Amino acid sequence: MNQNNDSVGVNEFVRRQIKGSGKTYSSSMTFEEIASLAEKRLNSRNFKEGYRVGVRIVSLPIEYNENFICPFVKIDENSNLAANIVCRRENEEPYIQIRASDGEPIATGKVELILYRHDVLAENNEQTTEMDWELISIHALPEGIDNLPMGPVTMMRNQLEMIGGTKAYYSSEEWAEAVRFWQQYATLEI
Repeated sequence: MNQNNDSVGVNEFVRRQIKGSGKTYSSSMTFEEIASLAEKRLNSRNFKEGYRVGVRIVSLPIEYNENFICPFVKIDENSNLAANIVCRRENEEPYIQIRASDGEPIATGKVELILYRHDVLAENNEQTTEMDWELISIHALPEGIDNLPMGPVTMMRNQLEMIGGTKAYYSSEEWAEAVRFWQQYATLEI
């Protein structure tokens, strides 16, 4: 793949990130516009490497923050939390999802776009375009947070090479940081 002309498509998985999903979403930009922006940033070398080869994280300039809704609330002793058993997709093992049923969403401090290379997605037949890279997820990070740890359930799915996971290995520190973050923040049930 030519690093200067990599294409970015929209993977079907990211399309679940809409209003009411409890995930980062944009009410002012389409997925195609976001992927186009990711492609420009990727080809300008504005990215960092992700948790494995073939995964890249593209940070958007701060002026795009207002286009994305951060779904997180800070947990405290007054937080009302709800647990549900859910499945992300067919054939995946269900997991316990924790959501806050009240609270004010934290302002978006930073937006990161998660891109997977075509061959990485092809390992589990999860590619949905013929592009070099695909937009898999959009993360609006809470103000004051520089790095959003992956959710422990996603890490488990990846490390154990379960259905829906992408092969990876995480250090003890990565596990601990993920658990710590998700003990302090919850997604607002909207």
